[in-house]
Amino acid sequence: MEIVVKNLMKEFKNIIILNDVNLKFLDGNIYGLHGRNGSGKSVFLKLLCGLYLPTSGTILYDNKIYNFKNDFPPFVGALIERPSFFADMSGYDNLKLLASIKKVADDNQILEAMKVVNLLDQKDKIFNKYSLGMKQKLGIAQAIMENQKVIILDEPFNGIEDISVKKIKKYLLKLKEQGKIVILSSHIIDDLNEICDKIYYFDNGYVVEK
Repeated sequence: MEIVVKNLMKEFKNIIILNDVNLKFLDGNIYGLHGRNGSGKSVFLKLLCGLYLPTSGTILYDNKIYNFKNDFPPFVGALIERPSFFADMSGYDNLKLLASIKKVADDNQILEAMKVVNLLDQKDKIFNKYSLGMKQKLGIAQAIMENQKVIILDEPFNGIEDISVKKIKKYLLKLKEQGKIVILSSHIIDDLNEICDKIYYFDNGYVVEK
C-alpha cells in the first residue's frame, strides 16, 4: 500500500487550512503528525479518510482516488477527534454493532481489540458511564478491530493512563512489523518520537518533515 498526497489544499470560507501539501506514506511505517491544536492535523486526517473533499489536489491509495463523491477508502480504520458511540449501549455492544456494518471483525477480534487497549474488563459497562480515557480507548479499539491496512489515530492518547499508552504503542509497532501504515497525530512530540519513523510538522497551512 502506498498513499500519495499531491498538491493538496483545503479551505473553509476562504480561510486556507492546508496549502499545497505533498506527502507520501508507505507500508511498514509509523508516521506522526505534529503541530499545535488547530494547525490542520484533524482536517488532513479527515481528507485521508474521505470525510472531506479537497479544495484542490489529490490523495491516491495505490494510484486510486477515493476522496470524491463520498467514496471512502474501504481499508482504513480511523479514530478522529472525539469518539462517538451510543450512550445507552455497552462498549462491547457498540463495537459489535459497528462490526456488523462491514462484517469484517468477528467476536474474537472485537474482544482482542478491547484487550489491546486494556478495556476488556469494562466491556459490559454502559458507554455513558465510561470515563474520558475509556471512551478514547473504545475509539482506538474500533479503529483496530477490523485489521485494516491503514490505521489513522487522531490524538489517540488523550486521557489514557501511562500503562495503557505503553501497551497501545507496543501494538502499533506490531502493526508496523505486519506491513501496515500507521498515521497518528499529537501535539505532544514525545509521544511521536518514541515510535514514529517520520514526523511531519503542521503550521499555518504548511507541512514539513521534522
